[in-house]
Amino acid sequence: MIQRIAVLTSGGDAPGMNAAIRSVVRCGVAKGWKTFGVRNGFQGLINGTMEPLGTREVGGIMHRGGTVLGSARCDEFKTIEGRELAIRNLNQRGIDALVVIGGNGSQAGANALYEMGFPVVGIASTIDNDLVGSDITIGVDTALNIALEAIDRLKVTASSHQRAFIVEVMGRNCGYIALMSGLAGGAEAITLPEVKTDPEQLAKELHKAYEQGKAHAIIVAAEGAEYNASRLTEYFAENRERLGFSIRSTTLGHVQRGGAPGAYDRILASRLGHGAVEAIDREEFGVLVGLNGNNIITTPYKMIAGKVKTLDPKVIELTQILD
Repeated sequence: MIQRIAVLTSGGDAPGMNAAIRSVVRCGVAKGWKTFGVRNGFQGLINGTMEPLGTREVGGIMHRGGTVLGSARCDEFKTIEGRELAIRNLNQRGIDALVVIGGNGSQAGANALYEMGFPVVGIASTIDNDLVGSDITIGVDTALNIALEAIDRLKVTASSHQRAFIVEVMGRNCGYIALMSGLAGGAEAITLPEVKTDPEQLAKELHKAYEQGKAHAIIVAAEGAEYNASRLTEYFAENRERLGFSIRSTTLGHVQRGGAPGAYDRILASRLGHGAVEAIDREEFGVLVGLNGNNIITTPYKMIAGKVKTLDPKVIELTQILD
């Protein structure tokens, strides 16, 4: 019988994590459970830094970006001895189940605990949207809107000076943010880790747009693309006379993580938090809680372990048609 649960956030912070924490705590309270918050992710499990969280403790956090519980890297957790210590600390506090809010690496850690016999449920949260088991993850919508606002603003100044702007967005291994923000922002080109870029062809397309009288050009580059902002800027600097446009680059970086969550992420996080509590109540462990269509679903860790969600080739094709 479930009486005590714990919740932690791990990996890169994502707008909406606090709404998920709030939902887990309050839905747990509604079932008569006692909930503990783990400080600084898996490091908190190693250190045993857990504290009771009730309805009042999570009041006023839904609108805040980041995570009030904190997140930290923990090499010790990667060892069997570290995970055994984490489980020992959970057991000493009488924790019956753990909720892990985070992305691929975080869920891999959660699965490692589950495989050692501890009841765990995951909540899909990463701005990269590369987690198998959820159509969209916590933080994606807000990060996209932050990137889009920057693209729109840069387009205005680019038009004033007949410039091309390279806008680098986050996405080390996954180009989802670059793809979708480029599509929504009407970018002339998008570079992705998943798709090979021909800089020569890109230069020709920019020159053609300039000759046709276009006042600006926007290129959205994922940070992990072969031709990210740095490499594109270097290439274009060596071929400036062939472009027409003068080139500037802007790297958005972690500003995409730091925004207050929008309505969509607050609602999604609240629903996923509720879904995690319901999974625990059913004693359905070793699963990731995500969104499929408009339904909250659970996917066993064994079906997502080692997998990364790929970009939709139809959306990639659409951006190529529309640019």
